[in-house]
Amino acid sequence: MATIDSPAPAPAPAPPPPDDADWTWVLGAPCPQCGFVAAEFDATGVGDAIRANALAWVGILGAAGPELAARPHPEQWSALEYAAHVRDVFDLYLVRLDLMLTQGGPQYANWDQNVTAVEKRYDLAVPAEVSAELFVAANALADRFDTVEGDQWQRTGFRSDGAAFTVDSFARYLIHDPIHHLWDVEQGFAQLP
Repeated sequence: MATIDSPAPAPAPAPPPPDDADWTWVLGAPCPQCGFVAAEFDATGVGDAIRANALAWVGILGAAGPELAARPHPEQWSALEYAAHVRDVFDLYLVRLDLMLTQGGPQYANWDQNVTAVEKRYDLAVPAEVSAELFVAANALADRFDTVEGDQWQRTGFRSDGAAFTVDSFARYLIHDPIHHLWDVEQGFAQLP
């Protein structure tokens, strides 16, 4: 009996050049691209901000057509790739927040976003699946932030490169990422034909 072979998946697109910037600077200065001002963001509202951000991503993933998977240029992720990244950021930050709230000064394992994008084939993701997973991940993280109170906002954690965070600065640093990537997508869509 003959079998029909499934076509091999397309080769993964080249990852964008590594982002070697230390984005912790955003805690002390407004982001000149997306306009986020960490110093003016009240970390106690991060749960609501995460939920609102997730709804924006769900809207993008549900409304866009084929352009969702199109890269505006080879060095920039598509909207679908950004959404998959934001989903994984929400998952990762839940783990890191749990460490900060349950351990004294934990150090987080390193995470390479470009390696993850290639290994998980963000470029081949199914928009409806990413949307559902992003929504669940965002709500889990938002719900965990909603439990933080009092002195817990000053608990510490350390990135593998030594960058130090309190739960407060961690919340403000985190929320910039999905907000900035919404800006990236808006700019990218404007460049598509």
